Amino acid sequence: MPKVHVRKGDTVLVITGKSAGKKGKVVSVEPEKSRLIVEGVNIVKRHQKATPKMPQGGIVEKEAPIHSSNVMLYCGKCNKPTRIQKKMLENGKKERVCKHCGETLS
Repeated sequence: MPKVHVRKGDTVLVITGKSAGKKGKVVSVEPEKSRLIVEGVNIVKRHQKATPKMPQGGIVEKEAPIHSSNVMLYCGKCNKPTRIQKKMLENGKKERVCKHCGETLS
């Protein structure tokens, strides 16, 4: 299974495409397709048929998946898009660290 460099809940910056320059929180990740859904990014319009849940129907705007290579992890401390560095802890676990400032990313 391919790996994705971001996780659900991370803040990312879109670096290419029609939503370039926008920041958002990762809502969901699909590692098998290397795609993720980012809150407020890559908004598309879908025609919704009337249902009991939504009797009006109409055109609905929602977030569409974006490829993981089009986003970079965003560090809140140094306010920059960054790559991650893996650091080993004493107990044998790994943690993700910002390459610029050394801040631990959740």
